[in-house]
Amino acid sequence: MASRIFLRRRDGRIEVRLNEAGREVAREAFGHVLAAEGDPDHEWHASLNAPINPGSDVDDPLATFKRQHEMTSNVELAVATLNEEFLNDAEAWAWLCTLQVALRAFITAKGLLSADRLEESDEATQHYIKTLQTLLFAIADVM
Repeated sequence: MASRIFLRRRDGRIEVRLNEAGREVAREAFGHVLAAEGDPDHEWHASLNAPINPGSDVDDPLATFKRQHEMTSNVELAVATLNEEFLNDAEAWAWLCTLQVALRAFITAKGLLSADRLEESDEATQHYIKTLQTLLFAIADVM
């Protein structure tokens, strides 16, 4: 049986079993999300601020503001808990949300919006995407 990256303990906390390389991937992803929020020239900025469902909230500034506020709160909490050995549910949720945003922003920025485009990308890009996906599935599994 493979070792689990995140493990729900009996006391309700979530144990983070990431080695330093795994934490570095999370640190990089969280850092890009945090940087892209405030820098309109960041490669990920446009995808962070794009409507989730353009048909329903593209003209609703309150929906956009609410989503941006939630993203800011989540990424700040994820960054603050990056080196923790244990997470509570709110912290784990922040990690999950921030990793989802990072994966979406990375794929969008690289233009990898189809399986064919992903297959044509370089090995490092594919590895980064698979690593983010692994972290997402692992943390979602304990939520």
